Amino acid sequence: MATTRPLTRPKATQTSQFLRNTKLPTLMFASSAELARHVALIIDGLVRENNSAGVPTVLGLPTGSTPIGVYRELIRLHRDEDLDFSQVITFNLDEYFPMNPDSIQSYNAWMRANFFDHVNIPEENIHIPKGNIPIEEVDIFCDDYERAIEHAGGIQLQLLGIGRTGHIGFNEPGSSRNSRTRLVTLDPQTRMDASSSFFGEENVPLQAITMGVGSILEAKKVIIMALGEHKAPVVRRAVQGEVTEEVTASFLQTHPHATFVVDEAAAGQLTAIKTPWHVGRVRWTAQLEKRAVIWLCKETQKPLLKLSHEDFMENHLHELLRERGPIEAIRQRIFDELLGGLCQQPAGKDRKTILVFSPHPDDDVISMGGTLITLANQGHDVYIAYQTSGNIAVFDHDALRHISFVSETLAMFGLDCDRSRELERKMRTDIGKKKPGAPDSDDVQKVKGLIRRTEAIAAADCAGVPFEKLRFLDLPFYQTGKVEKAPITDADITIIANMLRELKPYQIYMAGDLSDPHGTHRMCASAILKALPIIEAEGLKPEVWLYRGAWQEYEPHEIERAVPLSPEVVERKKQAIFRHESQKDAALFPGSDKREFWVRAEDRTKNTAAVYNALGLPEFYAIEGFVQYRGQL
Repeated sequence: MATTRPLTRPKATQTSQFLRNTKLPTLMFASSAELARHVALIIDGLVRENNSAGVPTVLGLPTGSTPIGVYRELIRLHRDEDLDFSQVITFNLDEYFPMNPDSIQSYNAWMRANFFDHVNIPEENIHIPKGNIPIEEVDIFCDDYERAIEHAGGIQLQLLGIGRTGHIGFNEPGSSRNSRTRLVTLDPQTRMDASSSFFGEENVPLQAITMGVGSILEAKKVIIMALGEHKAPVVRRAVQGEVTEEVTASFLQTHPHATFVVDEAAAGQLTAIKTPWHVGRVRWTAQLEKRAVIWLCKETQKPLLKLSHEDFMENHLHELLRERGPIEAIRQRIFDELLGGLCQQPAGKDRKTILVFSPHPDDDVISMGGTLITLANQGHDVYIAYQTSGNIAVFDHDALRHISFVSETLAMFGLDCDRSRELERKMRTDIGKKKPGAPDSDDVQKVKGLIRRTEAIAAADCAGVPFEKLRFLDLPFYQTGKVEKAPITDADITIIANMLRELKPYQIYMAGDLSDPHGTHRMCASAILKALPIIEAEGLKPEVWLYRGAWQEYEPHEIERAVPLSPEVVERKKQAIFRHESQKDAALFPGSDKREFWVRAEDRTKNTAAVYNALGLPEFYAIEGFVQYRGQL
């Protein structure tokens, strides 16, 4: 039986901090990459210590986008620094049911592709719930899984992610603290969140086998991870709320050796980050001052220049007055900064070369279509670089419609031939025989990519950017045919660097949002940011501005440039979004927001304008917000 050994923890770096006012120790990192390295080094220390003592290391492992960075760093440690996994025993948290282990959506297949196939864990030491056993054997299997954990000496370190329902494993709201490994029914929100991996919510299984809350809490140590703004609300409930079955992650508050590790985006709604003046003394920076004063306006429902001394005193901001006052100076300083950020000529008066990066073929017009139109109207030389094809986000029925159109066009003009008819039959067969959630054939992927490309061309033209100024990069990392993408490599970075050398832009616009449910925005941003130092070393130093995607706008205290939009520009932006016909009425991967993209975009920009108006600033119809990149995303 494995002995219990102390878990050595790497010293927190200057880019990490433990947060105050949490019921569960919470460590925040400046980036997801730093978080992944930290967790991987904890595992590295535990494995090496146990290897030295000649005892096995028993790990509980999760799947999904959150831990993938940890697995990649562990693979690197194994490959480059001789981390030996030969004495490691693993137990995975869960698996969909029913689910063939060879299916691309199987957690069995996922773990092998992303971790097990790259390290030397013996096959007999790998334990993953089976999703392909007869239903009548599930209870026996679950009991055996519990006994296998016990026989291994118990889990020494359990890694967890957290679902937006607050679940750990697949322990959905209502799961008992004492629950064990069992078959569960998935929450509708969980199935919606998984829909992208299955190419549609209707293809997501209704059930799953999961380790229970009680099983998880018996682990000697637990690390739970969360990344991205979309996890911020449930992180707050898990670490600051009451212990409740409605948020099963909250049970970790009762564990003696559990730690929550988060990036800054996932920590965004915790009191220590959102309103740190409520939890103790703070170091009042200009940015924090701006956040606090705008927050105070919202709390008091007053415009900025009407805030009183009493407002500050009654809302825990007396230290701000003392350190940054007098009050007249604070009010005027924030008002002037917000007013100065309003910019109706975002690239200036003289003609400039502008490059807009669009992760998917519609992000340009959805996210900053009004600014794009404004830049083109003002005579700037505007280019758009579409980083990926977006081909996985096209419905089969749209592909079939376009296939029919081409076939009928060829026949109408007598241009059809045996080869064209054969190709049509093949693609129809490929789509018809495709299993739910399976990737498309290469031919169908090409058609779907062409659909997205032609829609982008039409939308850009509507925004005033002609075809010759469009660049379709088709970055290699995206070309897997699956929702899960390959890592960013030198090939992706080189494509971007070469285009920057060609165009020599004065300004760059890129997606800076951290709430993209697919992760493609993050990866596209990573490729750009890795290319920038290369071209900067060659003397090219463009301004870099970040925009948000379809899911969320920057908060007013974050916005550094606010571009006002007239009703006419907003209408033209909407028409450009409409050109993306395959995404308009119902997108294949809409995220948690069921509204059409144009509705989200219009509501978001009008809301930003309303916030500025409420602060006492000039009233505009709509506003798009941007943040300047200065070395950290």
